[in-house]
Amino acid sequence: MKLGRTGRAKLLLLAAPLTACAVCFTSTEAFAAAGGAGTQPARHGVSEVHYNLGDEAFQPPESLGYVGGNELDGAVYYPADISSGTHPLIMVEHGFWDTCADADASTSLTAAQAALAKDEQSDDAADAAKQEAIIKADSDRLSAWPCAPGVRQIPSYLGYDYLGRDLASRGFVVVSIGANGINSTSPGQADTVYQERAALINAQLRMWRQLSSTGGGPLRGGFVDATSGLPSPVNFKNHVDLQNVGLIGHSMGGGGVMQEIADSSRHTWPKGVSVKAAFTLAPTATWDVDPITKTSFAVMWGTCDQVNTGEFFDWNKDDNSAPIGQYTVRGGVHDFYNKQWSPSSGQVSAHDDAVPGSKPGTCKSQFLGATAPQTDQKELSEQRQRRITKDYVSAYFADHLLGRTQYEPYLTGEKSFPGTGGAVSTQFDGGVN
Repeated sequence: MKLGRTGRAKLLLLAAPLTACAVCFTSTEAFAAAGGAGTQPARHGVSEVHYNLGDEAFQPPESLGYVGGNELDGAVYYPADISSGTHPLIMVEHGFWDTCADADASTSLTAAQAALAKDEQSDDAADAAKQEAIIKADSDRLSAWPCAPGVRQIPSYLGYDYLGRDLASRGFVVVSIGANGINSTSPGQADTVYQERAALINAQLRMWRQLSSTGGGPLRGGFVDATSGLPSPVNFKNHVDLQNVGLIGHSMGGGGVMQEIADSSRHTWPKGVSVKAAFTLAPTATWDVDPITKTSFAVMWGTCDQVNTGEFFDWNKDDNSAPIGQYTVRGGVHDFYNKQWSPSSGQVSAHDDAVPGSKPGTCKSQFLGATAPQTDQKELSEQRQRRITKDYVSAYFADHLLGRTQYEPYLTGEKSFPGTGGAVSTQFDGGVN
């Protein structure tokens, strides 16, 4: 996304305040309108398969100091006509969340937390200690790995199917991977947690490189149809381009993706794999962040996100040789990027994490600057936030991995996608040519 300019291309564009749009487009319509008449390639039908090599099949490097394994599983969204041509690979990594859908533990935890709040107000130290013990026990059940017999995992990796399906329809093979084992055994924000997440990405990429180049390896014969659960004969050999890889990460998964593309990590990429671009959703990080100057990336975050500020852009601008961007979504919240974490899913632990505003339908702004007061923002619905996300993610990878440059004005902020209603402000740094 060099835009054919000499020197450093820089843009700082702020969209208008969020307003109700007179004509709201669906994501497909917005993407088509942005591309212009006659520029849209034929859409692909989409198929979905899953694989699971075991809950503890991935063992983190001993040097990172974590004990316990992580699953090697994935949901794969791909063009139904996969046998025709070669398709760029996009890998998705989710963030930190509860691992086990233990509804009884969740109900007990909520009750104990409410009781503890009352105990603290009444200075009932004895009952407070009792409630704290219950909270710990319930939290341990919700964050166990593997989950207890009869308790299903919370499949956070399935929460990005809206991105997987849309990208697959545009010609990509999309693999969303599980990180529940890491969530259970290595919480916190230590730099080694992000290194472990990057190592998991490499382990998955290594399997996909082997499958694509030889048709063999651990993934051979391991796919099941997502609908029927029956074995799938899908053949990915020679149809997945590991020299043209994109990454998506959310929350701590976003931090893992940023560690993967950091200058210090590029030598760890599996032989035959080249990561060309990354798009992260509210990525978290330590304060001691490795520079990212050679790989294109974009960050999206919401003004009502309590977890993250999207600071990777500020940390790396002016030093980058590749284009980078940041998209700030007015009224966006942290959990809505993942459908499994969002209230409409009905999943255990799902919730709206935004701080309620002073009026119904609003949320309190977060992280807008040291001197910026918190203000009411019109909170985006789950569906609208995900539609905006889908537009930007699809355009970003169409540009970076498929060379469809007609979307560059929307990615740099020169134009807005139809239907965004002024919800997105853009910062862009084109890097050094």
